[in-house]
Amino acid sequence: MKIAVPKERRPYERRVAITPDMVKKYRALGYEVGVEAGAGSEASYPDEQYAAAGASIVPDTAVLLRDADLVLKVQRPMSEGEGRNELGLIRQGAVLIGMLNPYGAKADLESYARNHITAMSMELVPRITRAQAMDVLSSQSNLAGYKAVLDAAEQFGRAFPMMMTAAGTVPPARVLVMGAGVAGLQAIATARRLGAIVSATDVRPVAREQVQSLGATFVMVENEETKAAETAGGYAKEMSEDYKRQQAALIAETIKKQDIVICTALIPGRAAPKLVTEEMLRTMKPGSVVVDLAVEQGGNCALSEAGKVVDAHGVKIVGHRNVPSRIAVDASALYARNLMNFVTLLTPKGEGRLIADWKDEIVRGVTLTHDGAIVHPQFAQPKSPS
Repeated sequence: MKIAVPKERRPYERRVAITPDMVKKYRALGYEVGVEAGAGSEASYPDEQYAAAGASIVPDTAVLLRDADLVLKVQRPMSEGEGRNELGLIRQGAVLIGMLNPYGAKADLESYARNHITAMSMELVPRITRAQAMDVLSSQSNLAGYKAVLDAAEQFGRAFPMMMTAAGTVPPARVLVMGAGVAGLQAIATARRLGAIVSATDVRPVAREQVQSLGATFVMVENEETKAAETAGGYAKEMSEDYKRQQAALIAETIKKQDIVICTALIPGRAAPKLVTEEMLRTMKPGSVVVDLAVEQGGNCALSEAGKVVDAHGVKIVGHRNVPSRIAVDASALYARNLMNFVTLLTPKGEGRLIADWKDEIVRGVTLTHDGAIVHPQFAQPKSPS
């Protein structure tokens, strides 16, 4: 069977779905691998490295995809009306694996089904122990949390650590991390390494121990509602309006003392919760920085703008798009390993053939379309009564 890895063409995307090291592993599983010319160039993986690992370098996307059995992508393929119809080049019966953004691009699911493509979305990998090595959200969020602190440091006009010099003492920066998931925990660890005084907030009480283990202070309103603030999949639930008011009041008092705020709070399939209001921004010290990692889902900060650094009330609000792609080399390497681990699950005999076990909760959890139908229960249309 043939694996095809086309070049990513969506704006702000520099990652690639395969690295030369992974080419060798796929070949060891019995697959032929084709990589579009230039696919890894923006992630510092030149064509020569892929060729040396045993991949075929194909200059034309249509030629690459026309007989591919398995297509590996970072982001979903572009469709008709987006300037280039990559989706139309994938043959019927092929398997497409990538971060397909099913919540934000539901119309594409109809196209996958209509074209008889088996589409598997890696954002939907269940958060169970057996699937940790396939969890693309964790691998990419980890890097995003790290990069968010570096982006804050770039915009901040002061140093992070306390410095004692002959000319006087420089006080340490104070950092508040909003959301203690994978990105938030990495942001805490990175800010602590840089010498900042760090506090963090999350609606899930279980986050307290994780935050404190990294040397940060936990800030949270605790009541009966917070006992059920986490889904079975480990994600934060949306809280009631009353809880949001209480938490906002606590954050309003906390944020006045901060130099940097890192926003990481996301709810799958929903707009990002607004955590930092314009009024809160007015109370922050001049020269403070807010980094909003949720900006592409509406943002946690009221005035953040996707793709921009905004100056509002003396506070710089950083809203970079696709933050993992800003560390394209490592982000690609981790993502490619996630995909490799998943494809290995689909290749139980190691003979270069996909054999999906539809009873496996990981396989079921990521499959959007199969045999011409939308099969994922979250996205399938309910049958009308006969």
